[in-house]
Amino acid sequence: MAQTYLTLNNGLKMPQFGLGVYLIPDGKETINACLNAFQLGVRHIDTAHAYQNERGVGEAVRQSGLNRNDIWITSKLWPTEYGEGQTARAIDRMLDRLQTDYVDLLLLHQQVGDYRGAWKDMEKAVAQGKVKSIRSD
Repeated sequence: MAQTYLTLNNGLKMPQFGLGVYLIPDGKETINACLNAFQLGVRHIDTAHAYQNERGVGEAVRQSGLNRNDIWITSKLWPTEYGEGQTARAIDRMLDRLQTDYVDLLLLHQQVGDYRGAWKDMEKAVAQGKVKSIRSD
């Protein structure tokens, strides 16, 4: 499969096609879905804390044998994780679940609650290299 890319405002190139893992149970189902997608040439996985399968995504990336830099991971924060300080801790927990040092794109799942405080922490995470790109839906 020939992968096409979209260039984000910060200059990063995001694979246009990817696998969304919403409703795929964590564990072997998520791992197998991701590994099969990688075998087909997919290099973008879209997950979220609310999907409850970030651990499976991280394990699939580890098992794939692919260089982490060759896989784009998008994840999302849930509104209960919004707020200055609280979001920073949520990002660290996300990275731990994914078994990675960074995510390529981090989204706010919804613009409710203290999304401005969340955004401040997301900007700090970008400066720290924990997140490459941020966006609110």
